[in-house]
Amino acid sequence: MAWSRPVGWFITHVLYCTSVRGRAKVPVTGPVIFAANHISFLDGPLMFGAAPRPMHILVKKELFTGFLGQVLRASGQLPVDRSGDRQALQLSKNVLDAGRCVGILPEGTRGSGSASSINNGVAWLALNSGATVVPVAILGTRIRGEHLNALPRPRRQLHVHFGDPLHVTRKPGETGRVSMDRAGTEIRAALAQHIQQAIQVSGQPLPLADSPQKRYEAVAGTPADHH
Repeated sequence: MAWSRPVGWFITHVLYCTSVRGRAKVPVTGPVIFAANHISFLDGPLMFGAAPRPMHILVKKELFTGFLGQVLRASGQLPVDRSGDRQALQLSKNVLDAGRCVGILPEGTRGSGSASSINNGVAWLALNSGATVVPVAILGTRIRGEHLNALPRPRRQLHVHFGDPLHVTRKPGETGRVSMDRAGTEIRAALAQHIQQAIQVSGQPLPLADSPQKRYEAVAGTPADHH
C-alpha cells in the first residue's frame, strides 16, 4: 500500500491544483473514518492523496475487475456492495480496530454533493469501532454543467477541506436503532455544514447549486436504510 501514497500525492498536487485545508484537524493516531461528499469519480483518489494519513477507501465492487481491480486491491481499497454489505462493514471495522483509517463516501452515488442524504454505514462503523469521524468536503471535481461521468481537466483548481473531528456514542437506555438514527443524523448534519463552510471559504459551488441560497444552505435529510 505504501506505493499508493505517492500516486495519490501526484494526482492531488501535480495532475491537479488542489487546495487542502484542515489537515492539522485529523488525529495523528487512532482509528479515523474520513466521510466525504461525492460528486465525481475523482473524489476517492483526491481524498486519499490529500489526507495526512493513509486510508482504506470503500469502493463499489463493480470496479474490482481487470487491471483496475488489481490496482485497487494492491493499494488496500475495500470492495463494497452499495445495496447493503455487512462483510464490507466488518472488514472496515477490522481496519479501524487495528488503529488505521477508512475513507467512505456515504452519499453512496455521485450527486449534488450536499450530503442531504447519507447511508448509515458510517454511523454503524463509528458506533461499533469508537473511531473518530472527520468530515471531508470535496469541491471542484465536477462543476455545474458537467456530466456525472466527467473527469476534470488536468491542472483544474480543486478543493479538499478536512473538518472538525466528531465522536458519536451510544447513550444509556437507547436501542440500537435509535442510536444509529441519532448518530447518522449527527454525522450527516456535521458533513453538510462543513461542506457549506468549505463552499464559502473556497468560493467553489456544488455542481447542482441553482442559486446562492441553495448553494449555502446546510441540509440534513431523512436517514437512509440501515446496513
